[in-house]
Amino acid sequence: MAVAQNQPAQASSSFNWRKIILPLSVFLVVVFFTGPVLWQLLTSFKVNADISAVPSVYFPRRLTFDHYLSLFGRRPFTSYILNSAFVSITSTLLALALGAPAAYALARLRLPGERFVLAGVLIVTLFPAVLLFLGLLEVVRVTDLGNNYLALILPYTAINLPLTILVMRSFFQQLPKDLEDSARVDGYNTVQMLLRIVLPMTLPALVTTGILTFIAAWNEFIFALTFITRESMKTIPVATAQLSGASVFEIPYGPIAAATVVGTLPLVVLVLLFQRKIVQGLTAGAVKG
Repeated sequence: MAVAQNQPAQASSSFNWRKIILPLSVFLVVVFFTGPVLWQLLTSFKVNADISAVPSVYFPRRLTFDHYLSLFGRRPFTSYILNSAFVSITSTLLALALGAPAAYALARLRLPGERFVLAGVLIVTLFPAVLLFLGLLEVVRVTDLGNNYLALILPYTAINLPLTILVMRSFFQQLPKDLEDSARVDGYNTVQMLLRIVLPMTLPALVTTGILTFIAAWNEFIFALTFITRESMKTIPVATAQLSGASVFEIPYGPIAAATVVGTLPLVVLVLLFQRKIVQGLTAGAVKG
């Protein structure tokens, strides 16, 4: 009888609380981070009465696409998307084209003052880009680059170049040198070896840095707001911030929510398509560096 009475006590004391706490913690974290996104998405489909209702309507029963239709009907939002895509893609390609050779040189060649160069690259990576605003504004004024896409492409490339160099350098350091020695025996020069052998093997690093650069350029606001004032050349963040209602006192919550969904959707699709490459690039870049 004593043994039978002790069995329930032992079973209760051996209960594993981790089976409950861990899933619950994961659920709360997911809700915390996805809650604002879900709220913005639902707001873009709410009618104006539900948006301004008190108490708030969390899950609307009436859905509408009027906010999206007004978004593209009242303003050239398609042009804003194309403008952001052009600036982001161009700056990303320039960052990769300049950063990959520089990273390869820092990873394979013994350069004088290499540690100081790497320290400088790391410091620039940590440097807030907004502190460059006044200097860039003066450069744009002197060079007359106002309302010119170069006023955005060049700063975006320069700001994202250090990150490209650091990530690519970590990948290049992990490649076996025997492969490069064999390529040199076969008659490849440095440029041919970089383009035909090394870069195809570092595709995860190229995808990772490319997507990070693209996202940074796509979401940038301060430079795009100041350097581009022509309506037809504005980017998505600026166009979204400048949405106005029918009157001065009206805040168009519905169109703003729709604009944020439209502006975020390309980034979500891009990350989902290349999520494996992104994970490979981030984990491999964290091993060495």
